[in-house]
Amino acid sequence: MEQQSTYTFNPQKKWASLQESITLKLFVIGILVLILLIPATWIKSLIKERQSRAEGVMEEVAEKWSGRQTLSGPVLVLPFTAFEKINKGNGIVETIEKTDYAFFLPEELKVKGEVNPQTLHRGIFDAVVYTTELSTQATFAKPDLKSLNIAEEHVQWEHAAMIFGITDIGGISTTPVVRIGNRDLTAEPSANVGISIRDYKKDYTDEDEVRYTRLNAPAEFSSNGIVAKLNWQSSEDFNGQVSIKLNLRGSERLNFVPTGKATSVALNGPWADPSFDGEFLPEKREITPDGFTAAWNVLHFNRPFAQQWIGKGTQLASADFGLKLLVPVDQYQKSIRTSKYAQLIIILTFVALFLVEITQKIRIHPFQYILIGAALIIYYTLLLSISEQLGFSIAY
Repeated sequence: MEQQSTYTFNPQKKWASLQESITLKLFVIGILVLILLIPATWIKSLIKERQSRAEGVMEEVAEKWSGRQTLSGPVLVLPFTAFEKINKGNGIVETIEKTDYAFFLPEELKVKGEVNPQTLHRGIFDAVVYTTELSTQATFAKPDLKSLNIAEEHVQWEHAAMIFGITDIGGISTTPVVRIGNRDLTAEPSANVGISIRDYKKDYTDEDEVRYTRLNAPAEFSSNGIVAKLNWQSSEDFNGQVSIKLNLRGSERLNFVPTGKATSVALNGPWADPSFDGEFLPEKREITPDGFTAAWNVLHFNRPFAQQWIGKGTQLASADFGLKLLVPVDQYQKSIRTSKYAQLIIILTFVALFLVEITQKIRIHPFQYILIGAALIIYYTLLLSISEQLGFSIAY
């Protein structure tokens, strides 16, 4: 007589079997990794929020001190009487007089300056500002009126002026000294000097980086500056030797527009972390722990605007160059780069624990995996908070 085999369910044995299941263990570890990715993403958002706050403080300090500066000029402005014919219909044509403006750029432009940066502190945040002493020498050729179809007798020489574009005229710290030949002229501020300075126009693809990019790009347009009346009575009074001495405050950037047919700019200053950017890089540069020196030479062939024109609002576009003062330590950027490896560190740590558990026959409870993962997440939070106080290297 055959004996029937009977199966008895043993929950303890089944539970022990599940505990020893490698597949189940890997599945649980995978779930824990996915769960820990949520706080890792929160850490990245926290770092970006702190970075945005720091940039907001920098912008606020810059507004009170002075913003990024872009200098353009000097430019000679000659008002003249223009005649315009208006067809009123029925064969009636009326000629009216109006005042138009002709603009002339210098043949040679030389700028020398010393930039003296300093770091302002607000709470735990730093903002880089500077003062600079600029000496500008420009040589103008006698205006070629015929090429612009302007009759000399129509030129209003008594209203001729020299203009110098400055992005933020609030940064002028002393009265500018404008000299034509051997005469000193009185300069006045103006919010409409008749030219527009357009700097960088960037396309934004990541909404989180819009604010950062905007803060690190100069103002898009500017028509501010200073105006000096020349007090000429006729073309015989023309003098093309112009010099301007200017003491200026600014923040982060100092840019120039190459308005001369031949433009040369020489800058130096006690800052060990300069960045030379814009449309042209310096031909000569030297950076030491004590400071920097840089020299640019730009010809009119390299710029996208003419030497002379008629009409206000002309854009001196896409030709500026200059200096950006970098902050030596950017703990937020380094913290973001470090946090991008959080997922990899968590996975490698769990894999290492799993291999130890398999090879050494040591049981590690899932709760222990959770504690280790939480410790890794807390590490990045501490890294951010300590780096804001002591710097990234010490915090790391």
